[in-house]
Formats: sequence, C-alpha cells, structure tokens
Amino acid sequence: MNPFTRSHSSVPLERPTLKKSDLEKLDLERSKFPRRSAVRGGLRLLLISRPALWVNTLGTATVALWLSGRLWSVEPLWWVTLLWLTLPFNLLIYGVNDIADQREDALSSRKGGLQGARLAVEEDKRVARAILWLNLPFGLYFLLEAPLTAWLWMLLYTVVFVAYSLPPVRFKARPFLDSLSNAAYALPLAFVPALFGETPPPLALLGLMAWSVGKHAFDAVQDMESDARAGVFTLALKLGARGTALWCLCWFALSSILFWSLHPLVSLAVLGVSGGLTLNLMLSPRSSRAARLYPLSVLSPWPLGMVAGVLLVAHLVRG
Repeated sequence: MNPFTRSHSSVPLERPTLKKSDLEKLDLERSKFPRRSAVRGGLRLLLISRPALWVNTLGTATVALWLSGRLWSVEPLWWVTLLWLTLPFNLLIYGVNDIADQREDALSSRKGGLQGARLAVEEDKRVARAILWLNLPFGLYFLLEAPLTAWLWMLLYTVVFVAYSLPPVRFKARPFLDSLSNAAYALPLAFVPALFGETPPPLALLGLMAWSVGKHAFDAVQDMESDARAGVFTLALKLGARGTALWCLCWFALSSILFWSLHPLVSLAVLGVSGGLTLNLMLSPRSSRAARLYPLSVLSPWPLGMVAGVLLVAHLVRG
C-alpha cells in the first residue's frame, strides 16, 4: 500500500445527525408547500378570470342598482350578487372559453397574459372543477333567496356564456351569432332590478345590448389570423376588417339612439368613445390596427360608465 494514500475503508463513515431545531425547521418548510401550491393555484384562477374585464360584470351591476332607484343597498342578496360577479362568474365566462379555445389560443400571440390565459391540457379538469365549485353555491343561494324572475335572468346569463364557447352550440364559431350572443353582457341591467322587485329599464337594457354586440365584433378583428389558422369561422372573418368595423358602427349608433333616453351625454359618450375607435379602425382596417386599438377598447367601459354613473348618482342625490 502506498504510504501516502489512505484506504477509504480505514475512515469510518458516520451518518450525519440533525438537531431537533433543524428537524423542526424542515417540517415547517414542508408544511408551507401545500400553502404555496394553493396560493399559486388561486393566482392562476385569478389570471384566467381576467380581472381587467371584471368591470363588465361589476360595473354593469352597479349601474343597474342605480337605475333601480337605489344609491346603495345593505341587503345580503345584493352583496352576494356582487361577490358572484367577481371571480366566480368571470372564471365561468373566461375559464370555459379558455378550455374550449386551446387550439386558437396556442396560435394567438396575445394570449398567455392579462389578455387571456393559455391553458395547458392538464389544467382543463382543475379549472372546470373550480368553475363548478365556485358557481354552484351561488346558483343554489339565488334559487332559494332571489325572486324567480331574477333567477331566470341569471340562468339565461350563465347559459349564454357557456353556449358561446362550448359545443354543440358554440356561438363563437357561428358568424353573426358570435357577436349577437354577447348582448348577454347587458343582462345585469335585467336581473339586478328584479332582485328588488323592479322592472328592468327597457331602453337602457337594449342600449347596452347593442353596445355589447358592437364591442365584441370590434375586439374580434384582432384575432382574424389566429382564428383562421385554427379553423374558427367568425363574423370578423366573414365580413372582413372593414365590413366588421361598419357592423360595429351600426350597433354603436343604435346604442347611442337608445341611450338618448337616459341622457344625451351618455349617447354622445358612446359615439365619441366607441364610435371614435371604430372610425379609427376603418381608416386602416387590418387586424394589426385592431390589436393596437384593443387596449383602448378594454378601457372604453370606464369613461362610458363614469358618464352614466355620475348622471345617475346626481339624479339620485337630488331626489
């Protein structure tokens, strides 16, 4: 044996020992894993629900409350409705859409962030379960506590958005029906007054329906290429960018006429904001132009809602 080397067998191997404090720290770190996973899962569901678009449910419901003659309400039914229109219902709208549109979303460069999630195949069942578990309790509560008329409006609200994405109906892949079905975004103007035994304001309801039809078509222009590659035939593909812009302009004009009954300023706001965006698109009717205008379209409910809201609140305060 070489005197300058030591045999490994001559060195006793000892198993390292951990102190009690080290073991406690290890157990603590392990206990955090489920919580971290739950937080990540919750944040993922939040992203899928597209919080930037919650204004389309919450904002509409708030305006509907004001249209019913109430500045605010302390009734539990109202607060439960508001809660439903946050994560649960928006997850239903956009989660179902993302599950059904995986092929299109994989070809869309704008998906995978705030403009919409890009779901992995293994997420489908988890998202579907979350949609059911978050919405079923609200559906049962409304069935027991809400007036039947309000519950039926809520049911229609839910069914139309599910049918928009899922076969065999899948309005999204049926030109004209894809745009017209988005009139459902206005339905809080029907079921919120019904919660309080009030009749929905017909012209305001129809005006918001018309505006929603136009806005959906406007937003669809940016997805023409990805929809065509995925084999989804939409109104934007049928009419082309210029024809779709003209379609939108007609619906925004109709919306403006109907909103005149609320206040001329609301009517002018629709023409100025939504009509202005559409004219901008008509100057250069391309999907790339629509994509650049899309962030402004996302923000458009805010100025329109502010104009209508300020006028309604001022009316309620003056009595």
